[in-house]
Amino acid sequence: MKAAVLEAPNRLAYKEIPDPEPFGERSVLVRVGGVGVCGSDLLRFAHGTAYHYPLVLGHEFSAVVDEVPDGSRFAPGDKVAVFPLLPRECDPFTQIGEWALGAAYDYFGSRRDGAMAERLWVPEDNLVPVPAHVPLVHAAVVEPAAVALHAVRKLRVPAHGSALVIGAGPIGALAAQWLRILGWTKVVVADVDSRKLDVMRELGFATIDAAAAETVAEALARTGGLGVDAAVEASGLPATFLQCLRATAPQGQVLVLGDLKDDVTIERELISSLIRRELTVLGTWNSKITPTGRSEWDAVVEHVAAGTLRVAPLISHTPGLAEVPKVLADMAARRIWSNKVVFAVADEARAEVVS
Repeated sequence: MKAAVLEAPNRLAYKEIPDPEPFGERSVLVRVGGVGVCGSDLLRFAHGTAYHYPLVLGHEFSAVVDEVPDGSRFAPGDKVAVFPLLPRECDPFTQIGEWALGAAYDYFGSRRDGAMAERLWVPEDNLVPVPAHVPLVHAAVVEPAAVALHAVRKLRVPAHGSALVIGAGPIGALAAQWLRILGWTKVVVADVDSRKLDVMRELGFATIDAAAAETVAEALARTGGLGVDAAVEASGLPATFLQCLRATAPQGQVLVLGDLKDDVTIERELISSLIRRELTVLGTWNSKITPTGRSEWDAVVEHVAAGTLRVAPLISHTPGLAEVPKVLADMAARRIWSNKVVFAVADEARAEVVS
């Protein structure tokens, strides 16, 4: 089969590799439908953060079922979204459904070969059914959408709450939509990228152009000087994390969704203010696929299928698998503007993109 193989930092090759081997008694062979590019993929490609080489990237993906074990709840031809984390069965956190909190887990596209390939064997428990009418490139966004949902569900929702999301990339855009779906009355999104802000306005959000106005001052002005009830850091920058701390109202909440790209120093004055305002700072990571049929992943699929969570406006590019080396190189070198890039891999995915 064909795959895009990361052979060394900044060196990807689209080439033939051996077919994957099944693992475990309940493995399902899938054809990769769509596979999204995460910021961590770019770091592995361009900054040498891969666990090993060679490596097939890709952990945000949908698929079409090809072969199933006896008695499977899936059938060949079914569309699915794939949870990329492979837990260790004996881990206590696995046994209570908290797969992502366990130790020594495995991971598609990170610790083991991922979905920038034509086929994969996947444990049946890692599959979530997707309705036939949902395009495969949309279903590939279920993973980051579940990460965003897992994050914002940590927040207490006031009766008339205001929220600020700093970062209008895909994860921030998804978080903003979930905030609105879950009952936050006013959600404002800040970014320096005018094109991403255009997308957020298309989705019906108020925005702050952080290239033209100071985000904290603008957030305070829009809340009568009080500050927002929740601030979500979705940029991964130390400066935007500090902005979240400064823009939040007394007894407000700060959610750290972005993985900070550098160390951060919090001034004593800001620490004192944080204490006196009684802020709550929340960390979040990954998402939950349990319990089966009632998980965050099932909620994402339901909302994507119904159109209440809109992913199509976030997808800026849908190239084919053979284009992975060029597209990732262009993204890493900032030769192209992109929002969410999803490679259309399976024939069905490419047909849906064309139609």
